[in-house]
Amino acid sequence: MSKLLTLALSKGRIFEETLPLLQAAGITMAESPETSRKLILPTSSPDLRVIIVRASDVPTYVQYGAADLGLAGSDVLMEHGLAGLYVPQGLRIARCRLSVAVPEGFDYEHAVRQGARLRVATKYVEAAREHFAGKGVHVDLIKLYGSMELAPLVGLADAIVDLVSTGGTLRANKLVEVEQIVDVSSRLVVNQAALKLKRAALAPLLAAFAEAVRRREGAAA
Repeated sequence: MSKLLTLALSKGRIFEETLPLLQAAGITMAESPETSRKLILPTSSPDLRVIIVRASDVPTYVQYGAADLGLAGSDVLMEHGLAGLYVPQGLRIARCRLSVAVPEGFDYEHAVRQGARLRVATKYVEAAREHFAGKGVHVDLIKLYGSMELAPLVGLADAIVDLVSTGGTLRANKLVEVEQIVDVSSRLVVNQAALKLKRAALAPLLAAFAEAVRRREGAAA
């Protein structure tokens, strides 16, 4: 069996914050996905290549074995589920939070009283459904894929459930964060079959990631 490992990554913040972890593991990228049109990129290790996919698709590529491992936000994993995946550790990168936000002046406390009904726009349907069910609030979930902040401004929804980092986008659109659902950060996910069949090849890389995270946390302490 080939020793070649495939790591699934997405562009943007997760990729940028993954680079130092890869470098700590002695791996550098041969090309940048920001400038290259290639979707399969070599690394300085002949035994590791990187594929560039949408963030929401990372767990799918890993689950079905198209990638041996990948980095995915815990928000994505909440929606996808963990079938076929081994999640050895959090990486403490790309941190943010999944929150409820409403327009300024909206009486959220009154709106979520027991038995109330709320229209909520989100792409995190499962997480939102579970959150509001736990509060005894009936919700009509409207699935969107972008420009979430627009939904309450044009009357499509009463509230949104979305990722929040600094809150700047919310403030710019006169929305306020009223409830935090869960902290979000990136997780390393590994294909369960690869963990058995490619254990010798995976073990050093997993150990290097773990050590890089330990050092990062030690430096931040």
